[in-house]
Amino acid sequence: MTMWTTLLIAFALMLIMEGLLPFLFPDKWRQAFLRLTTLKDGQIRFFGLTSMIVGLILLALFI
Repeated sequence: MTMWTTLLIAFALMLIMEGLLPFLFPDKWRQAFLRLTTLKDGQIRFFGLTSMIVGLILLALFI
């Protein structure tokens, strides 16, 4: 398996995971998204940074 194939598989899995909540719980997803729009930039950046760090840790554990 090439690096590009692995990257495309990871991207496809990310899209599947991202689509689960709006598909299964559209009302709750909409409410969560509306709350997200009220957050300050710093709070959103903190959430993004935390998400990246958790992803890096998981990546390090499983590779």
